[in-house]
Amino acid sequence: MSPGGSSALPRSVDVAKLAGVSQKTVSRVFNDEPYVSADVRRRVLEAADQLGYRLNNAARALASGRTRSIGVVALGTALYGPASLLIGIERAARDTGYALRVVSTVEGDPTGVAGAISSLLDQGVDGIVISEPIDDGPVPVKIDVPVLVLGAPPSFSGPRVINTSVHAYDMARIATEHLLDLGHATVHHVAGPQRWFASKDRLDGWRAALQARNAAEPPVFEGDWSPDSGHAAGRQLARTPGVTAIFAANDDMAIGVIRALTESGLRVPEDVSVVGFDDVPVAAYVTPPLTTVRQPFDAVAREGLALLVHAIEKPAEVVPAAVGQPVDLVVRASTAPPPA
Repeated sequence: MSPGGSSALPRSVDVAKLAGVSQKTVSRVFNDEPYVSADVRRRVLEAADQLGYRLNNAARALASGRTRSIGVVALGTALYGPASLLIGIERAARDTGYALRVVSTVEGDPTGVAGAISSLLDQGVDGIVISEPIDDGPVPVKIDVPVLVLGAPPSFSGPRVINTSVHAYDMARIATEHLLDLGHATVHHVAGPQRWFASKDRLDGWRAALQARNAAEPPVFEGDWSPDSGHAAGRQLARTPGVTAIFAANDDMAIGVIRALTESGLRVPEDVSVVGFDDVPVAAYVTPPLTTVRQPFDAVAREGLALLVHAIEKPAEVVPAAVGQPVDLVVRASTAPPPA
């Protein structure tokens, strides 16, 4: 409520009066401009907090030519990876001062990404995040705002494209190397669907680790991310002679693999070691607890959003390169040296 007891929303002039400064100073504080002392900035923020004042982003947009909004193109799915990355983007956006406008796509719709981008551009967003994990070919849309691509980029034209990712290639390589370091002669792979960029990256990382050690490359079993597809692959692997180590492209499939191996009379990890990918919350509580690689969704989203905002607000400056995150291999009880 404003100082006069009115129920009208507080204005910047009310903040200025309570803080004992000019209305221009209030504007400078909320626009994070220089040449404002720490004491004045504190008084303005305290007055704004006391009054419940919120910056009028609509008016700010008119003045700056920006809507202070970022569009997000994301696959509409409950799968752990894409859903966790979207949550990470939403969390990171809270600290940027930009609103998010999310448009979901549907797997199997080749026009979905182009339509989603066009919809966001029509809404006047200042930048776009593409968190689209599936390769549906080129995107016939010209994008005239900065774009952040989380993962492998679809083919499109735009003035400023920023790439950052969870580095699934390196994570898969290190997961495979963990099994080879334990003494396994080779590692079998249960891959995800190959239309997904992440599946290709994990397959390539697995293959690179084997090639670097001159290890044999066994046939790949392709699943669909589900425990059921992992279970089906595990039943075939249980009948395959010489299998001692398996790397699955996500934890759900790894859990299905372990179930199939156990049903076939094989022990994990005494007979066969299994590594997953993601570190889903249940991974630490299955039997045996699953060795996996943890995806840094929040860190990747924070870094990417910061770079995108930099590109939006400082168009004349070069955007810093993404630093990336270290690989976090979580070793639990599902891996061990091969049987004698």
